[in-house]
Amino acid sequence: MISSSETSAVADVAAVTALLGRPPLAAFEVVVRDGDGAPVVIRNAPLLGDATPMPTRFWLVGRHERQAVSRLESTGGARSAESAIDPDAVAEAHRRYAAERDAALPPDHTGPRPEGGVGGTRRGVKCLHAHYAWYLAGGEDPVGRWVADRLSGERR
Repeated sequence: MISSSETSAVADVAAVTALLGRPPLAAFEVVVRDGDGAPVVIRNAPLLGDATPMPTRFWLVGRHERQAVSRLESTGGARSAESAIDPDAVAEAHRRYAAERDAALPPDHTGPRPEGGVGGTRRGVKCLHAHYAWYLAGGEDPVGRWVADRLSGERR
């Protein structure tokens, strides 16, 4: 007999595969859903099945959200966010993100480890999608908050 949680996991894999246009590379769980229950943000395992490091812990998969952030990025959003937000606050966000991801590594893991902070970035702002995903999942991310503020203005 298949449990409801196994059925949900299979449905989530199918939904995320459809949203990405390919199967997910890492084990994941959906941590943010839209009003209809569709995945918006997934939390990836810190390692792929072959133990390759996966630096992107939180991944924005929701179609509407990805498109909105892509529009923002296409107009220079990453540069604008980087110049608008205190570099020390961004660096601290990268440290918090890396600490959360690294805490999920198996205790006996001795191989390569994921590097960098949000989306694998060491400093500055590279990917608004990754920052926004972490922010939506509850992360204290000033860049993600900046994105949310811009997107809320877009909907007005």
